[in-house]
Amino acid sequence: MIKLDVSFHRGWMLEAPTAETAGRRAIEMDSRVHPRAESDADRAARIRSLVDQHFDFVWRSLRRLGVPRGVVDDAAQEVFWIAARKLDRIEPGRERSYLFSTATRVASDARRRHARKREVQDERLVEAIADLRGDPEALVDQKRARDLLDVVLQTMPFDLRTVLVLADAEELTMAEIADLLGIPAGTVASRLRRARHLFQACVDDLLVTSDGSGEGA
Repeated sequence: MIKLDVSFHRGWMLEAPTAETAGRRAIEMDSRVHPRAESDADRAARIRSLVDQHFDFVWRSLRRLGVPRGVVDDAAQEVFWIAARKLDRIEPGRERSYLFSTATRVASDARRRHARKREVQDERLVEAIADLRGDPEALVDQKRARDLLDVVLQTMPFDLRTVLVLADAEELTMAEIADLLGIPAGTVASRLRRARHLFQACVDDLLVTSDGSGEGA
């Protein structure tokens, strides 16, 4: 049986596309709402800094929070467009927290908008499970590992999924997650324990099935 830390680790590995498009579009859209004078150059610079520093984090978070692959780029741009519109309300030093909070809302909206397309996604995930059953070692392939990780994450409640992604994918500390989500550290620890237990249980079930132990009974 494949070990979780070996096979599914590859599924966490995501490379975000370049932030250039998102940054340029956010600045352009912001300039339409806030016609820029020379004194407003700092505003554009702050938007550019937000994108440069946090785009990868936002993109990966959206993907792991269930935004379909085909629309995650647009979702990331939406997050930074919202941030640009609300720039004056973002407290310095709290940018990542604001962006992640926005990303969770955008992810929720994106999942609802694309609910009708779940059939296609479910078909892809069924194929991924079939690959695992036919050849468990195929999980060394990063794409297959990622597909199986998607299967597991989709079974989890959103609050548990969120802390698991932040802890195990983004490698944030308990304190950082608590600060990001605005909840007590004890709540983070409790959710993370439950999330890891649920995650492992689902993985074990998939891997046991792939070994064929559930067949022919």
